[in-house]
Amino acid sequence: MKKILIIEDDDFLRENIAEILSLSDYTAITVADGKAGIEKALKESPDLILCDVMMPGIDGYGVLHILSRYPETKFIPFLFLSGKKDLIDIRKGMELGADDYLVKPLNEVDLLNAVSLRLKKAETNKRSNFSNNAKSTEVLEHLVGARDKEHKTENREIRTYLKKHLLFSEDQRPSVVYYVVSGKLKEYRLHEDGKELITNMYTSGDFIGYRAIIEEINYTESVQVIEDAELILIPRNDFIELINHDINVARKFIELLSHNVHEKEDKLLNMAYNSLRKKVAFGIIEVADKFKNKIKGMSVIEMSREDLAHVIGSAPESMIRTLKEFKGEKLIDVQDGGKIVVLNEARLRNLLY
Repeated sequence: MKKILIIEDDDFLRENIAEILSLSDYTAITVADGKAGIEKALKESPDLILCDVMMPGIDGYGVLHILSRYPETKFIPFLFLSGKKDLIDIRKGMELGADDYLVKPLNEVDLLNAVSLRLKKAETNKRSNFSNNAKSTEVLEHLVGARDKEHKTENREIRTYLKKHLLFSEDQRPSVVYYVVSGKLKEYRLHEDGKELITNMYTSGDFIGYRAIIEEINYTESVQVIEDAELILIPRNDFIELINHDINVARKFIELLSHNVHEKEDKLLNMAYNSLRKKVAFGIIEVADKFKNKIKGMSVIEMSREDLAHVIGSAPESMIRTLKEFKGEKLIDVQDGGKIVVLNEARLRNLLY
């Protein structure tokens, strides 16, 4: 059972949340103040933390700040509980690294949905913990560096590709695996009527094109640069030799394949069953989570409206109307140059309709 730590100074609310979670097959651990919460988190290593903001002594912001300094607790999903709806308070929490912000009085369904979503996301991140940035260093060293005399590999050249460059096309035979040093790329498929659907996005620390080589098939999608990129090219034979002789590297790429399958299943379910508003919210969060471009703690999306519509799987006109609705509801802001600033990430993630 997943362990949830509840840090809340209101006795009635604390016990009520604990009861709801216990009835939903979670193990609820409760404390009444920030200091006790920090000590309990370090001792119990919970799977998720629910923490009140306004508490005597160490408040919720202090709890998050302190726990983020410990390696054993810095990646635990952290959700704030607060009676305040002010945007400044929400932004402060997000800037400190909170994963979500729940406003009291709590709705039971919203609480359970938020907990389930954050636990699922944390589990997904564990499965793919080698795929982004520094987490892929070990695999990269195998593929682009000199490990030892027996497996010596020359350091590879970093190549620059400009925006709109087509890296490869659907049905093309793969010859290399690409490693992204910097930049952004999109993977997409074209319908027979010419409509495009973006199926994946890549940025620093990602590998591209390995699935086709592992499965010995031609590419099933096309990949294009959407922001000037620097890539390392790993020849097909070097990649195959390494995964055939290094069980750890092979296991990591199998885990990455599994993670990609789960992501695409979630995307298909969203496109098939959600309303347009939820589809647009899902797409905005998908891009924000992938590229992690933040200014003052808020996610900023720099992507053409056309590409964003292709991520969402909707007509650009319908998406733009929905973006205007979101702006009117103060969920997002649209700045000069078309940048989308996410003002209320918690509400977008848990949009009800």
